[in-house]
Amino acid sequence: MRPTKSKDIGLLVIRLAIGACMLIFHGIPKVSGGIETLEKIGNAMKHIGITFMPMIWGGAAAGIEVIGSLLFMIGLWTRPVSFLLAGTMLVATIFHLGEGHGWAKSSHTIELFFVFIAFALMGAGKYSVDKK
Repeated sequence: MRPTKSKDIGLLVIRLAIGACMLIFHGIPKVSGGIETLEKIGNAMKHIGITFMPMIWGGAAAGIEVIGSLLFMIGLWTRPVSFLLAGTMLVATIFHLGEGHGWAKSSHTIELFFVFIAFALMGAGKYSVDKK
């Protein structure tokens, strides 16, 4: 297998796995949790000094995690979507650290932050809608 082809297959595997996990374990629970969940998620913004309209911020996070995850998986608008997903992971990391959950509890969001930053920099690879 050529190095370029195996790299592109690797990027596809990462996009599908990370995107599906974001959708199933993060996005869908936020959306299906209702208004109270969205408000609770939006209140995380207080850790960066934003205390108004928590439901709007929670809805934005949920929307980015659902729609963004789907777009990430198919490789459409990968760079801007990855940047938005990285932003949600940054806020989630700040929330976990601000609530005293510690570095170990924050490690998952930190790891995802860097995965999304990497995709924002390098793109989706050959096997994506972006490349069609």
